[in-house]
This record gives sequence, C-alpha cells and structure tokens, in this order.
Amino acid sequence: MKYNKLGHTNIEVSQMCLGTMTWGEQNTEKEAFEQLDFAIEAGINFIDVAEMYPVPPRKETYGLTESYVGNWLSKRKDRDNLIIATKISAKAEWLPYIRDGQIKLDKKNIVQALDDSLKRLKTDYIDLYQMHWPERDTNFFGRLGYHHAPDKDGIPITETLEVLGELVQQGKIRSIGISNETPWGLSEYLRIANDKGLPRIVSIQNPYNLLNRTFEIGLSEFAHREQVGLLAYSPLAFGSLSGKYLDNKKPEGARLTLFERFTRYLNPQALEATKSYVKLAEQSGLDPSQMALSYVSSRPFLTSNIIGATSMEQLKINIESTNVALTKDIIKEIESIHEKIPNPSP
Repeated sequence: MKYNKLGHTNIEVSQMCLGTMTWGEQNTEKEAFEQLDFAIEAGINFIDVAEMYPVPPRKETYGLTESYVGNWLSKRKDRDNLIIATKISAKAEWLPYIRDGQIKLDKKNIVQALDDSLKRLKTDYIDLYQMHWPERDTNFFGRLGYHHAPDKDGIPITETLEVLGELVQQGKIRSIGISNETPWGLSEYLRIANDKGLPRIVSIQNPYNLLNRTFEIGLSEFAHREQVGLLAYSPLAFGSLSGKYLDNKKPEGARLTLFERFTRYLNPQALEATKSYVKLAEQSGLDPSQMALSYVSSRPFLTSNIIGATSMEQLKINIESTNVALTKDIIKEIESIHEKIPNPSP
C-alpha cells in the first residue's frame, strides 16, 4: 500500500481509503467489522464516514455508520495509527430530521454535529473534518451550469472557518477539508484562511471516475499548486464501471437495483462509455473494476481513492487494484474513449 501526505500536514494516509456509506443500510455491523479488519490488515489506515450515512439517508438509520465505526474503534488499541475522516451536513431540505431541519454551517450546528460524531465514533478527536457540500446554492451533485442566487448564499465561509479554527485549537479536529466543492469555493476557503490566519483546508472530496473527470477542468491545478489533493469518491461510478449493469442487467441486491433513484451513471452515453471501458479491460486481461480504480489511483492530483463495497469479494478485488499498473497503451486507449464520450455523468 502506498501512502500520501494529507495536504500540507504530516498526516500520512493510505492511497486507498475505506468508504462506509453502505454500512447500516446494505451492510450489517458484523459485515462492517469484517471489512474494517481486512482493510487495515491490507495496509489501509484511512476511513471515511459522514454524520448523514448510511446512504440513501433515512431518519431510521441516521448516524448508524459512525456508530458502527465507533464500536469497532472501541475494541482496538491503535486509534492513533488510524486516520478517521467524517463530514458535517450542510443546508438541505431533504434532511428534515437532522437538527430539526435547521442544519447550517454555523457555530451552533458545527459544534453540535462534531460533538455528536465524536460520541458515535467513540473518540475524542477527528483527523479530518469535512464540509459535506457547500452551504450556498451552487452546482454540485451532478448539477451543471451555475445560476447566481446570492439570496441563497447561506452562512459565509468566513464564519464557518472561524468556528473550525476554534475546534482545531481545542484539539477536537486535526485538519479540515471540503467536499462537493467548486473551484470558486476552494479558492475562497484558501483566500480567507490566508487573509485571516485561519486553518487551511487540506483536501477536497469530489466525485472522480472514468465517467466523470470534471475535477480535471477547474480543480486539478489547485490540487497541485495549493496542496489540496483529491479524495476521489465513487471511483467505480456506483459500481457501474464493473459492467454489472450493462445490457439492462439488474443484479439482485446491487445498489442500483435496490435504489433506482440513483441514475447518474446509467444514462445512454454513460452506458455506451462503460461498455467501451469494460471491453478494453477484458481485451487487456484486466478486471474492469481494477482497471477503473487503477486509473483513478494513478492520477498525480490524487491523495486517496475512496473505495466502498457491500461484499468481501468486492472489497478484495478493489484493494487488489493497488497492484495493477496500467501500461501506456491502456492509458492511451482510455483517453481515446474519453475523447469520444467525455464526462457522460458529471
């Protein structure tokens, strides 16, 4: 397993991060423990959760994922060797049960959300605390085009950073990151931190996979020049890049079979591109999932590749991708497909 610095810090995280959003919905606590034990044994030291997990979010399961990780952590003696990342939810009408639906990135909410996460995780500090999505109205979660709505800006980033600064000083947070952010949002976090001497973000967790490489357009240069590396989520595009949904297949128990609301990676152009990537992998003697993951892991702006799985078989295949090196010819073919069908699932 390779390890990378988390931004400008001395924190080293594994190039693969264990994603957890199915735990509490598709996976039991026992299965979560099994995944955690296997991943740690394989060299992964980085675990990513969120207060709103599992997904799809429901009042009945809210916080279960963090609780599973906390129960696992309480049985171990090596907390300080692990990097635990979690996220606070921002304004969202579709989460009326979180803090009575009044969730904002202000002091009251951040302090309460962090304390609640610490209790569920059974730890006294978070290594990486992330803003799950922007407070303001902007284009994320697959939304293209920006429509200016200053009346929906919400809590100023300055206010959010000031609160986070206090919590860093208290020792409850080691570092901070953002997620589902835009180039403007990233630059604003950096500008304000520099101007006011507040904590500097160390990472950005955005979607990145063979069907969605929009991170490259406006954010990859920031990652290099400002040491704010990508934590890539959905590197397999909700599992679609494995090829298991091609030809109208709906595998029993699979995520996109169970939850038909997730259609981001199943539009006609995405399916056409997926078919081409799967064909390339098979012609090259590679597992399609491993080829897709290896490509993401090879990107120079990446800090960590967040893998998730609902079965141990999937997890083992995903982790094994760290031993798959793509040849120049395969990468050339991947780029050729991308040029023909660029970003079909932004």
